[in-house]
Amino acid sequence: MPSYAEPSRPSTPSASNNHPTKKRKVASSIPEPSPAPSDSNANANSAVNVVLPGRHDLFSRPRLTMSRFPTFPDTPGVVYHTTEQLAMNRIGFRYVPAGVSPPGSTLACRTIESAPPSFRVSWEDRSAFVKVTPDGLGLLGERGFRSARCNAPVREGGWYMEVRIECGGGDRPPDPPDANMCEGSYVRLGWARREAPLNGPAGLDGYSYGYRDKTGEKVTLSRPRPYGRSFRTGDVIGMYIFLPPRRKPDPADLHDPAHLKRERIAIEFKGQEYFESLEYPQNKEMIKLMEFSNKASVTISLPSAPPNKKASGAKSLPERKGPGVETPVLRPLPELKGSHIAFFVNGECQSIAFRDLYDYLLLPTTPASRKKDKENSKKRAKEGAPREHKENPFDDGTLGYYPFISLFNYARVRINPGPNFEFPPPPDIEGFLRSSSGEDIKPSSQRTWRPICERYPEFMQEQWDIDTREEEDASVEAAARDERERVEAAKKTQREVRRQQNTAKKRAREAELRQASVHTASPLRETSIAQDESAAVIDDRFGPSVSSLLAPIVSEDIDQPHSPAPTATSSVDYHHVPETESGYNSEALEGVGEGEVEQDGDMEMEEGSDTFNVPIMDLDELL
Repeated sequence: MPSYAEPSRPSTPSASNNHPTKKRKVASSIPEPSPAPSDSNANANSAVNVVLPGRHDLFSRPRLTMSRFPTFPDTPGVVYHTTEQLAMNRIGFRYVPAGVSPPGSTLACRTIESAPPSFRVSWEDRSAFVKVTPDGLGLLGERGFRSARCNAPVREGGWYMEVRIECGGGDRPPDPPDANMCEGSYVRLGWARREAPLNGPAGLDGYSYGYRDKTGEKVTLSRPRPYGRSFRTGDVIGMYIFLPPRRKPDPADLHDPAHLKRERIAIEFKGQEYFESLEYPQNKEMIKLMEFSNKASVTISLPSAPPNKKASGAKSLPERKGPGVETPVLRPLPELKGSHIAFFVNGECQSIAFRDLYDYLLLPTTPASRKKDKENSKKRAKEGAPREHKENPFDDGTLGYYPFISLFNYARVRINPGPNFEFPPPPDIEGFLRSSSGEDIKPSSQRTWRPICERYPEFMQEQWDIDTREEEDASVEAAARDERERVEAAKKTQREVRRQQNTAKKRAREAELRQASVHTASPLRETSIAQDESAAVIDDRFGPSVSSLLAPIVSEDIDQPHSPAPTATSSVDYHHVPETESGYNSEALEGVGEGEVEQDGDMEMEEGSDTFNVPIMDLDELL
């Protein structure tokens, strides 16, 4: 008997050697960690999610058209595998395989496929406790209800698929891992939106609609209702869904959730590029509806103390009346009028199970929430915080209803997406359902539904069309950004030129002011010099003063210290003032020097060309 599960490993050693290690995080060029929180149960030695670096660091990466993972070992006897090397949806985050864009692209990455490129269970969008076959069509559960979504949603039209029950309906698995297991295996099949949790069964809340194998009941909001016959191991269940044409977005309403817009960040996980985004959260209206459905119709009142009797030892405290609790305003949950789900058991139609399904588009955001998001974005931009994920209030192209398979206690199923079915449905399922409901209508012979296998290529083309539109928008935005930067650079250059011109003008004015001050001071200085020279000429006309005549005589008998003050001479050079030369002639005060002739009687003195005869007088006579 084949073993149920074995962890899958890379098929070649080179694949595992290319995985990033912790040493890469130390390098300066290492990309920053992903905003998504890491799994607390992950192995400490395993690689973590990291945001991809800039475009200049991506040129060395291979440009893939198909994801590297998952890889399955060729182990004899092993049919079902885990895919531990994948980035699986968990903790409110979702992952889509990505590849490096072609040269010349504005965006760094684009959407790529995973092998095999066909309709199957999603490798990333399933519980880690659901094991799969390499073709993605066989599923095996473990203890507890765990679920998996397929890899393409239904957004409009009628679609059909089959699921064969290989172990379910309460039957024990043929080779259970636990020999003491008493409870059997069970299956729930249905359709679910993106918000439906993977760690619960179909029909757990209002985001999914399920069909139970044990009782044949239909379930949504955890409320089972009688529906059809039960099914078990060996049965083939046909799943049919019809959705009205998809609503077009309102171009006048920028906040219409029908607008197509993505909010995702390219990351690297174990050597593979992925787009990481926040999973769509459950809205409070659906949570409130779920709480209302879970309320018991009969409640048991517990005994309480009389209202006027105080408990022993209680202190008398004043009553505290809190503010009244305001009931939150709940928005109505829109429905898809005319939509419905039906199931077939071995080709037998069980009639319509659910009508008017809830709309898979999000509820419109409120002005208060938009204002809060805008304030938070401005705050983070001001603080220079790194890029973080934002909740996407728009349709990113993945909204819709997915085939949803829930397995309990080692239940096993196999998907048949068509086009060849074991129990083909009638060509006109819509007409057949309406006639079965009592309407007087004759079903058409033309086929009005499509096999779900045709949905996958359509879905991938829709994703690539969004990639193309995003690339065009990014190119336009990059051109506008370059133009803004060019204009800003031109303005900066003009400001620099004006600054230099103003500086040159300022320096020229300062030079002119200095030159003007020099010209203004020159006539005054020349006039002062002329006045000093004329005064010196007048003094010379009157001859030497008495003190100048007496100086040589006094110097012969009295040794006087030299004064630091300069003496006036017959001619003054105002343009040459010696810095260290004294005004006195030290040689004249030392008595008779060389070249001097001592005469009795008159002393001859020359002044220019005139000669004066000055009589020699006795000092005693003067005194």
